[in-house]
Amino acid sequence: MLQISERIILTIWIGGMWTVGYLVAPTLFNMLEERAMAGSIAGRLFTVMSYVGLVSVILLMSSLLYSGGMQALQAWRSWLLLGMLVIIVIGEFVLQPKMSALREAGLQADNAKQFAVLHGSASVLFLINSLAGLALVIFGLRSQA
Repeated sequence: MLQISERIILTIWIGGMWTVGYLVAPTLFNMLEERAMAGSIAGRLFTVMSYVGLVSVILLMSSLLYSGGMQALQAWRSWLLLGMLVIIVIGEFVLQPKMSALREAGLQADNAKQFAVLHGSASVLFLINSLAGLALVIFGLRSQA
């Protein structure tokens, strides 16, 4: 039952990431003429997914530690989960506030350049997390040995 719960959590989290990042956000920018509105909606959805990710990592790591004890930390899957947690924290609590401040100050000249750099960094981190999540979906949270 524990493994089924883990798979459900993983499916909701990673499926949500892929849906928002690779389907919904591009569709918003394609359909809405006002890019600021599209960006605002996409940003809100990415924030929701960040919190889904935080809760998911906590639940999944708790499950792994409950069933495997501290030995669970020897598995690459646990370290991948922890790495994904770090990426979520950087994206949501470091990059996102800076991007919001720049957006509020107005995206002209230097602010626009800084925003582009931060947005690019956030995009790369999202790509890394979505690929790491895909690896967890493919290989599972536990070794099949």
